[in-house]
Amino acid sequence: MNAWDMLLAEAPRFYTWWNLRFLAIAVGNTLIAAVAGCSIGYAIGFLLAVLRLPQINPVAPLRALCILWVEIFRRIPFLVLLLLVFFLSQFARLEAPLWSIAVTAVALRMSALAAENVRAGFETVRRTQWEAALTMNLPGLTTLRRVVLPQSWRVILPPSIVHVLSMVKETSLVSQIGFIEITFAAKMLTQRGFSALITYGTALVLYFIISWALANLGRWAERRLTVRPTNLTP
Repeated sequence: MNAWDMLLAEAPRFYTWWNLRFLAIAVGNTLIAAVAGCSIGYAIGFLLAVLRLPQINPVAPLRALCILWVEIFRRIPFLVLLLLVFFLSQFARLEAPLWSIAVTAVALRMSALAAENVRAGFETVRRTQWEAALTMNLPGLTTLRRVVLPQSWRVILPPSIVHVLSMVKETSLVSQIGFIEITFAAKMLTQRGFSALITYGTALVLYFIISWALANLGRWAERRLTVRPTNLTP
């Protein structure tokens, strides 16, 4: 019997109501860790990128702290960062649920990636536009909102989508702390006697569906939020 015949023979026993329910819970946990963590992390990263602008924050030590945050959490491997959050929460006796540890680790990682991404987008806007806005007595935050952001969104959004998709795949490492996400669910089903082909093959399909849906959502947001250049020709 070849692998395909084995898969067809095992499918009715694998795709039962309870197994599908268990996989649905794992998918929900994966989305919680990825979407919530990326949303919180992106908000923190955006704030860090804004605080690194000398036009907004003239305090050099604070800008240095923002750079240090980014460099630390950008260079630490995600698995190491996850275990640090896990063991530090236990050391502090916080008794935090596993989902909050997963969200925290994803948010810390995403904050560093988003900060660099947003900073790169800000730097595409010429310094002369900042200077022109300041000579018109526009506050720094107003200049950022009315002048810089509308132009930099086209640069910020595409890599942001890539970072979110990469963090979805990074959530597979959260299984190392016992958090029930897709990879952990596949591992548990394999231990129940199902073949690795059908369990991890199903996990592959689920990851693809999530990534495909988020990629399409990102492309839709990119079309809605990016500013198209105005045609000035008569």
